[in-house]
Order: sequence, then C-alpha cells, then structure tokens
Amino acid sequence: MAIDRRREAAGGGPGRLPPAAEENGALPPGDAAASAPLGGRAGPGGGGDIQPLPAPHAAGGPHPSLLLLDYDGSVLPFLGGLGGGYQKTLVLLTWIPALFIGFSQFSDSFLLDQPNFWCRGAGKGAESAGVTATGRWDGGDLANGTSPPTTLFPAAPWGTAGPLGNGSGADGGEAPPLPSPPDKGDNASNCDCHAWDYGIRTGLVQNVVSKWDLVCDNAWKVHVAKFSLLVGLIFGYLITGCVADWFGRRPVLLFSIIFILIFGLTVALSVNVTMFSTLRFFEGFCLAGVTLTLYALRIELCPPGKRFMITMVASFVTTAGQFLMPGLAALCRDWQVLQALIICPFLLTLLYWSIFPESLRWLMATHQFESAKKLILHFTQKNHMNPESDIKGVMPELEKELSRRPRKVCIVKVVGTRNLWKNIVVLCVNSLTGFGIHHCFARSMMGHEVKVPLLEDFYADYYAAAGIALASCLAMCLAVRVLGRRGGLLLFMILTALASLLQLGLLNLIGKYSQHPDSGMSDSVKDKFSIAFSIVGMFASHAVGSLSVFFCAEITPTVIRCGGLGLVLASAGFGMLTAPIIELHNQKGYFLHHVIFACCTLICIICLLLLPESRGQSLPESIPDGEHYTRQPLLPPRRGEQPLLPTHAELKDYSGLHDAAAAGDGLPDGATANGGRPM
Repeated sequence: MAIDRRREAAGGGPGRLPPAAEENGALPPGDAAASAPLGGRAGPGGGGDIQPLPAPHAAGGPHPSLLLLDYDGSVLPFLGGLGGGYQKTLVLLTWIPALFIGFSQFSDSFLLDQPNFWCRGAGKGAESAGVTATGRWDGGDLANGTSPPTTLFPAAPWGTAGPLGNGSGADGGEAPPLPSPPDKGDNASNCDCHAWDYGIRTGLVQNVVSKWDLVCDNAWKVHVAKFSLLVGLIFGYLITGCVADWFGRRPVLLFSIIFILIFGLTVALSVNVTMFSTLRFFEGFCLAGVTLTLYALRIELCPPGKRFMITMVASFVTTAGQFLMPGLAALCRDWQVLQALIICPFLLTLLYWSIFPESLRWLMATHQFESAKKLILHFTQKNHMNPESDIKGVMPELEKELSRRPRKVCIVKVVGTRNLWKNIVVLCVNSLTGFGIHHCFARSMMGHEVKVPLLEDFYADYYAAAGIALASCLAMCLAVRVLGRRGGLLLFMILTALASLLQLGLLNLIGKYSQHPDSGMSDSVKDKFSIAFSIVGMFASHAVGSLSVFFCAEITPTVIRCGGLGLVLASAGFGMLTAPIIELHNQKGYFLHHVIFACCTLICIICLLLLPESRGQSLPESIPDGEHYTRQPLLPPRRGEQPLLPTHAELKDYSGLHDAAAAGDGLPDGATANGGRPM
C-alpha cells in the first residue's frame, strides 16, 4: 500500500480530477493502462494477452460500437475473410509490383558497378595491370551495399528485399584506384591518363562509371550516387508513412507510382552524374512510398492466420527480381535502356487507380464509416454475397455511426504511450542492427583477404548473396511457424551475435596461432572459417531485418501502422547507409563498425524479451489496443504455475485495499479490516 500513499502525497488521491482524454482517440498513459482494450482473440500463439471486451457503448457515445472496431472478429468474417474472390484478387495485385520493386532495389549492382580500367590506347597488355591494381584493393567489396527490403525490404521489408541489393555488384568487384590502396604505383600509372577503356563485368557494354569516367579522382562520386538512393528511401519511408496514416494508403500508393515513373525515366536521360544522383534521390523517395503502402495494404487485407504467409510470398517475388536482374542487364547491354526497362513495368500499376480500393480496415479504425459502408457494399457485390448473411449485425451498427466524425492519428501520438513506443524502438534497433551488420559479413566473405577463386567472379558473388537471402526466407517460414514471431526473431538474432563474435574473436586467435610453424594452421584455415561465419551471419542478419519489419506491422495499431513501418524501414536504411559511407572513407573504421554492431546484437537479444507475441492475434486498431499487448514468458507456464506478473484484471482486484485499510482505522479495538475479530 506504500505505492498508494506515494500517489496521494503527489496529489493523485481520490480527490484529484481525472486527466482529460487526448484527442484523436489516444489516451493518457494512466488511462490507457487502466482501460480495457478493444476486440481481440487469443490465437494459438497465446502471446498477446488482450483483455475481454467491455460492455458496448450506446450509439452516439464517445466511442463507436465495439462490433465495428473488432475488424478481425466481425467485419472480416462478414466479408468472407480471405476466401472471397475479390480479396484474393487484391492480394495478388500487391504481389505483382514486388517484382518491379526488386528490379529497382538491386539496380545499383549493375548501373554503378566499378569495372576494371586501363589507359586508352595502351593495348590489352595494360588490362591485366589494371585488374591487379584494382582487383586486390576492392575486389572483395561485392555485395557491400545493401538495399531496402521490402521486406526491406526486405523485405523487404525489406521484409521484401534482401539486404544485398543496393550494391551487391555495384560496390563489387574491382574498384578504381583510391587515394591509398595497395600497389599504389600501378594505380598511379593508370590515373596518369585522360581517357580509359573499361572491362565491365555485369553484362553491360556501358554503365554510369564508364559513361562519365568515374575513376581515380572522381571515384568518390560513385559512392555518392549509391548514397543518394538510400537517403531518398529513408526520407521516403518517414514522410510517406505519416502521409498514408492521415490521407490513406491508396492516394500515397498511386501518387508514388506516378512520380516514380517520372523520376525513374528521367534518370535514364541524365546528362551528368550530378543529375543522375539527384534524380536517384527522388526515385528512392517514391520507391519507398510504393513499398511501404503495399506492405501495409497486404497486412491489412489478411486474417490473422494468413498474414505471414502472404508477406513471405511477396518476399519471394522480390527475390525473384534479384535473380532476374543479370539476365535483364545482358539483354539491354546499355545502362540507360536497363534503367528504362526497370521503370516501365510500373505503367501497369497505373490501372490500380480504378481497381484497388482504400484499406477498409483503416477506414473503420479512423471512424470514416460512411466511406466504409460504400466499400463494404462494393465488397459484397464483387463477392456475390447475400446481405442477409450478416449474422452479427455489422451493417445495422454501421448505419448508427454514419454521423460520427473521423478521427485520424499521427505517429507522434505514440510518444504519450506506455508500452507501444518501447516496442517500436526495440524493433527499430533490431532493424538497424540486422541490416547494418549484414554489410560486415558480406565484406568478410567477399573481401580481398579471402583468396577463394570462386568468389572473385561477379556473378558468383551476386548469386551467392541472392541464394543466402532465399535460404533465409525459407528458414523464416519454418522458424516462425514453430517458434512464433518473437521466438523466431530471437533465434536469428542469437545466430547473428554468435557469428559476429566468433568472427571477431576466434579468427584473430587462429591468426595468432597460424604464425607459429608448429601450430599446423595456415591462412587457408582462417579463410575457410571466415567464409563459414560470414555465410551464417548474412543468413541470420537478413532474417533479423525482415522479421523486424513484419513484427512492427503486426503490433503497430492500424491508425499509425504506416508511420510505425516507416520508422523501422528508415532504421534499416540507416543501417545500410554505413556501407557506402565506409567505402567513401577507403574502408577506414570497418573493424570498429563491426564491433559496434556486434555489441548491438547482444543488447537486442535482451530487448527482444520485452516484446509481445503477435502470432494468431487480431491486429490492434487504435492506440489503446496496441497498449494492451502484454509481454508474456517466452516458454508456456507449467500447469498450476502462477505467472510472475499479474494480469490487468488481477491488478484491478487490489484497487480497494487502501480504502479498506483506511476504513479499518475507525473500527472497534480488536476488529480487523474485514469486520472479523482475531482469535
């Protein structure tokens, strides 16, 4: 009861006025914790402990009917769930652009690949010198950069995009001479020229580097061009996420498609590298809007049991785009034709203006019931449903709420919550760590210190990274099915931490022992261990980034889902941004970069235990719903074992103890607080 006495001393006694409810449906921290959540059903995961529904409010009261806000329990079954033909068509329409997104995310590997070069007119004999001068310095930086999943990613996203895309070949291969690489004498002789010939390895006859001679003193402009796409993606995720929560998913998707066509096709007409980099920024901005809104629409269309499967199919489609990119490059032969071919398929998505509706879940969550009614009638007409099948009475309740004003919420409202902001911050750190450390593993596997002939070929590097991403997606399907969202994410984060710590510690120890002639170890043993740990690290870190994005989409309420997704995807972009920054500084600070992210993995393992389990649960619709996802033990409790933390309902049983104790002061001598007498 000491807690109650402290509250009264601070002015929180029975006589204080209750705090005013915040606007836009958000509750103050105290009220949010004390109020019962809205609809939700415990699924097989048993993770998110959502309290039972309170008595419904009368129509016209401060809150709409809870039947309407329980979308997964009442509205979605009324529409036939995912069994309706119209819903299946919409899900299919969200998968098709994932292929085009994969093309755009992995295009830097071909447009900005740094080829071998030699002085023009020096003959073929100088080519080998150019390869020696550049190959040993940067020949292992294949797959250095990473692209946003969709998914990220993938993702992307990013979940939908593997963490290799933005520079798997772009960074890769033999880079032009940098200020202080090995074999400086050879590089200096190649930079004495005013014109060069190039040996491009990506199937193109000409790319951006050879078009504007971005070698020697101009080599830094290549990294700036990669940098501009990632910065555009980061800003795009942050801004379009907030706009989609306020104006809707459909307008943001359609305007993003229109502008990515404009900026993407203009990139192919660039007259210099400055124009190219600037337009790539805006292309990345619009690509972020397309990726984010499709991810949210896909989640909001599905019932609880189908969400992960639908999202993973989109990830596989994006990975297919990664596998097809070398064929497109060999077919186009010129970087401008390749850029136009990547963007032109988005013309097909312009038809979405007349086909794709607004998210019904978002309309219901923001109390736009008049628009929701029209859309429900549209769904029933497309699915050839009988309106009399409305057993729960969704339409009569909807008629009563048509006059209610919409309530839209911005992501900044999450600052006033007690639990929701912590969950989002934890997932942001996980996403940052997963996509950031992926570059470290990729460089270790394909770096110049690993002398493996197979990994010196561009296509071997590219397809090795793509194969690791594909295997990671397959492993995610199995792990999430068995362990759930939180357990799967924890497993892959532990694998990432182990691979990173072993690579930093064990390999240094092997290197010391290999210097002794009697140790029986050679540098080849160290190289093999480095490759093994790097593959495991790339495999696990890709899964960490993708699962963090998907987890955020599930636990963030519908009213701010795009904003929360934007924060996690932008964090992934910041992690990927470390790759071109380190390359711009001649790989200085790479070891410290790896050490910092290795420490972050240990912190993430602890923080992941604070997250709820969302498998089988209904999506939270409002901020109070998101607040009432409570943390449960990772393992199910034994029969008869009491939980360590009491539930919300149990806490309310103790609310009158202080009053009973105070009333006991006026009882006769020898009487107890409940009126009895001691023995």
